[in-house]
Amino acid sequence: MNVRDEAEQIIRAWNAYETRRTGSPVIDFDCHPTGDEAEPAADRLEVYRRLTELRAIADGPVAVRLDADIAYLGALLGERAPLAGYVRATQGCDTAGWPQEYVTHRADQARTALDGLGIGWDADTATALEQAEGPIDAEEAPEAIRQAAAEYEPAVRQATGSDAPYTLKIENADVDAYWAYWLDGAGDQVRLRLNTRNSRFTKVSARQFALHEVLGHGLQSASLSAQATAQDVPWVRLLSVHAPQQVMLEGLAQAMPLLITPDEEILTARVRLDHYTQLVRAELHLAINDGAPITECAQHARRRIPWWSDAAIADALTDRSTNPELRSYLWAYPAGIDWFAALAEADARVIREVLHAAYRAPLTPTDLADLWPAGPPIGGPGRPVRLRHTPIP
Repeated sequence: MNVRDEAEQIIRAWNAYETRRTGSPVIDFDCHPTGDEAEPAADRLEVYRRLTELRAIADGPVAVRLDADIAYLGALLGERAPLAGYVRATQGCDTAGWPQEYVTHRADQARTALDGLGIGWDADTATALEQAEGPIDAEEAPEAIRQAAAEYEPAVRQATGSDAPYTLKIENADVDAYWAYWLDGAGDQVRLRLNTRNSRFTKVSARQFALHEVLGHGLQSASLSAQATAQDVPWVRLLSVHAPQQVMLEGLAQAMPLLITPDEEILTARVRLDHYTQLVRAELHLAINDGAPITECAQHARRRIPWWSDAAIADALTDRSTNPELRSYLWAYPAGIDWFAALAEADARVIREVLHAAYRAPLTPTDLADLWPAGPPIGGPGRPVRLRHTPIP
């Protein structure tokens, strides 16, 4: 058995152990389904030992993946590594953050986009945007998402060069978690879950998540599975949210409207607002892990995003500080959307090369930087706002 296959065997056993305990799955998408149910590992320490022993003889993409697994499992076992090192090991990028003037620039872009829709910047912004997007009932959402996916699919396939087939299943879920939509699956079988506890559906959100979840994550994961079937790929064929392909997956999915439908004004406005919001979440991510007082984090969030509720702010702080999975994974969103939003303004040749590569291998931040050396630093250039010392103007 080669090192990659042994890594996959260990990860499958670890995943079976976690799911048997009703914990978070370790495998998010299986690009090489075997059809056999893995025997659960005995315990986390056994998995940790096997991973570290295998890491001693691994190199290349497998070594990078094992570093992420070891760091994440260490966190599950109680390690509290400094954020920068933890995210570097798991997500594969830095946590330098973004300067205040850059965050303000992205806020101005979002304000301008909302102004074009007649929407102000105040406590009612989210409600006004939802009304402008055209609310729909929850039972209408699956069909609206399917219709939008069918409409956009030819353009996404042309942009990415993917001809991989996939089958989509949409399910409702009721989960006390941060996510409103979640996609997982195996091979060419894709499952989209709609968390009815957190979801509010509009005509525009259905179109956005057709691009994000179905044609972003779904078609992309099926395309990676097709590559893994067609050839003996060097990378671990099990995708996990604590691993360094996640910056690419979440970044591209969030920025998809800028790359595929740049002329749809309301979709573009939603992405501009999401980009700014993710940068604010990144500020909170850094601040709470740097020991900033809760009250100052909350005050910062209210000033940056006046329509956020206390509950939303509390969840953002909790997720990014106390949950080992989310302390890593949620950094992929600001790091990813910032890089891919910049890519949308790059030369068409560069965009094509990145998108084609992204549907053929689970690219890490290092891979992305190699494809576009002129791109911005993934994870920010540095000089983030310091909440305890720098007031918000």
